[in-house]
Amino acid sequence: MNIQLKKGVMEIVVLSMLRRKDYYGYELVTDISKYIEMSEGTIYPLLNRFKKDGLVDTYLAESHNGPPRKYYRITDAGWEEFKESLKEWTEFTKAVKKILAEGGDIHE
Repeated sequence: MNIQLKKGVMEIVVLSMLRRKDYYGYELVTDISKYIEMSEGTIYPLLNRFKKDGLVDTYLAESHNGPPRKYYRITDAGWEEFKESLKEWTEFTKAVKKILAEGGDIHE
């Protein structure tokens, strides 16, 4: 998948995942990677920016497999950002689908 396209949707994808449950970084990468190829190098800068912007909070929780893990949870501001982003995404994809449908057959 095109890197720029992926970057454009990763914010809404991460917020969507966090609205379901709290995640630690690697777990988030693993779950998203089931659908979209990505790496830890993509997710941590985004989570750090979300934290700085007040869209997520963090907390430490004990792990059965080593040191405590830093979990991320969506804040009220994160929920609002998700809802607004979802609205924009829905309008955008609807417009793109319409343009593609009206494009007719494409011949090489």
